[in-house]
Formats: sequence, structure tokens, C-alpha cells
Amino acid sequence: MSADLAARTGTALPTARTRRRPGLVLVVLAVLVLAAAAAFLTVGATGSWSFVLPFRATKLAGLAVVGTAVAVATVLFQTVTANRILTPSLLGMDAMFTLVQTVLVFVLGGAALAALPATGMFLAQVAVMVGCAVALFGWLFGGQRRSLHLLLLVGVVLGTLLRSASGMLQRIMDPNEFAVLTNRLFASFNAIDDTLLGITAALVAAGCAFAWHRRHVLDVLALGRECATGLGVPYRRAVLEVLVVVAVLVSASTALVGPVTFLGLLVANVAYVVLGTHQHRWVLPGAALVSTLFLVAGQVVLERVLGFDTSLGVVVELVGGVLFLVLLVRGAAR
Repeated sequence: MSADLAARTGTALPTARTRRRPGLVLVVLAVLVLAAAAAFLTVGATGSWSFVLPFRATKLAGLAVVGTAVAVATVLFQTVTANRILTPSLLGMDAMFTLVQTVLVFVLGGAALAALPATGMFLAQVAVMVGCAVALFGWLFGGQRRSLHLLLLVGVVLGTLLRSASGMLQRIMDPNEFAVLTNRLFASFNAIDDTLLGITAALVAAGCAFAWHRRHVLDVLALGRECATGLGVPYRRAVLEVLVVVAVLVSASTALVGPVTFLGLLVANVAYVVLGTHQHRWVLPGAALVSTLFLVAGQVVLERVLGFDTSLGVVVELVGGVLFLVLLVRGAAR
């Protein structure tokens, strides 16, 4: 921004300190993530290191992959919706995951479901969630309607319907089967399959590579539809591409560990605050680091320091829910 433009718009020019801030914050976050990872691998370890390290390393990789997927998906979703209190869960994919799990337990039973091939089940769940999301995007945003607000509204309504259907099946389910279902619906990082982790990591890496390649387009999309169109960005196609990537990231992470509704809202807003910028070249890696740090450090404190066996997902939902209410009350939505 030139000095003349800054004077006419009343906007202060960025100083050398403010320009250096995002880079310094990323370095600090990276150091904190490494420290948290070292603590996660070593604190409270007993027995053979040849068993402990590979076991904890797999769990650590799962935390990093899921944290990155949720953070990047939420930043992308908030960019195209221009709203910092929205999360991809509005599209109903969490509700779809819950309904799929409920139907499987209701029809097959917990014992038969556990005997099914894990890889096939994972791929089928990802395919169902991504397929339904893409069909919804194509119907409501790819045709003549082209309304993002209508897409979000229909996503909220569909999510409510899917949760209602899940609730109805859960009420008539055998209590023992319901206990099995409850365990499957809480996000858990304690038993991550190596093969499924590899597939999820590949999908997340592809999604992150797309987001990084399109980071400058994302900066323009964040300005709104009129500005993006005026600056030559094919708005509808660009938003559709972003929504498909969001669907893949959320579906893969949800199918791996379960739904973590408010994690993205929490880490994305923390990243915006600590980085002091909305440029995606800083926000994307920053949100991924904040998310990984939150999950890894939270797991260390919860398991090693406090000795709790509680699922970290429960704590994430509690803290994220409180943050959502704070943002809503303070009118952070734009």
C-alpha cells in the first residue's frame, strides 16, 4: 500500500515490526510444537523404548494429521463464507458420520461391525461423506441458484434432519449396542490404525498442497464476491474447488478419529489473533501449528500430568463451545 493511498483511506502502513510478526510467531509455534512432541514421546514412558516410541509416534502422527486437516478446512471454509464463527460442521458432514455409524451398529451390531475390514469401512465412509457433500454443492451452488447462503442454510437443515434420524434409531437400539455406538462417536486418538493413518495423511497432504498453491486466490476470495469477481477471479468455480477440498479434509479426519466439531473454530481464531494477519501464506501454516500444539500439549496434560483417561475430544468440545459463545456475544461475525 502506498503512502498516498494509506493517507486517503486512513489506514496505517505496516511497520517493519508488524511485517516480521507472522514469521516470528510461526517460528515460536514450531518450537512449541517440537517441545510438546518431545514431551508426548518421553514423559511417563516406562518399559521397552522399542515398543513405547513407535506406539506413541503413531499416536503423535495422528494428532498432527487430524489437527492440520481440521485447521486448514476451517480456515478455507471461513474464507469463502467470510465469517469467523462458522465451521465446516454446518455442511452436515458430522451428522452424516453419526447417522452412518448409527445405521451400521443398528443393522449389523457392534460385534459384526468390529469384524469388518477397517480399510474398507474407512474408504466407504469417506466416499459417502464426500459424495453427499459434492452432490449438495453441485445442486445448490453449481447450478442456476449459485447461492452460498442457501447452501449453508440447507446444510444446517439437513444436519438437523440427519441428527433427528440418528436420535430416533438410538432410542430403539439395544442398550449394549448403544454403548458401543457412543464409544465410536467420541473423537479418540488412542487406537489409530497405521494403514488408515497413511491414507488420511495422503488426503490431507493433497488438500494442504491445493490450499497453499491457491493461497493468493484465497486472499482475494476473502475480500468478498464482488471484489473477487472484479479482480478477475472465477468466483463460483474457485469457491466450489475450496468446498470440495474442505469436504475431503473433514471427511478423512472424521472417519479416522471421529467428529471434533469446535476444534477448527478454536484454533483458527487463535491463529488470526496471534499472527495479526489474514494472509493465507501465514494463517494456513499458523492454524495447523496451533491445532497440532493444542492437541499434543492437551493430550500430554490430560494423560501424563493429570492422569485422566478422558477423551481429549470432550475437552475440545467444551473449550470450543465456550469460545463460540464468546465470539457470538461479542459480535465477532462479519
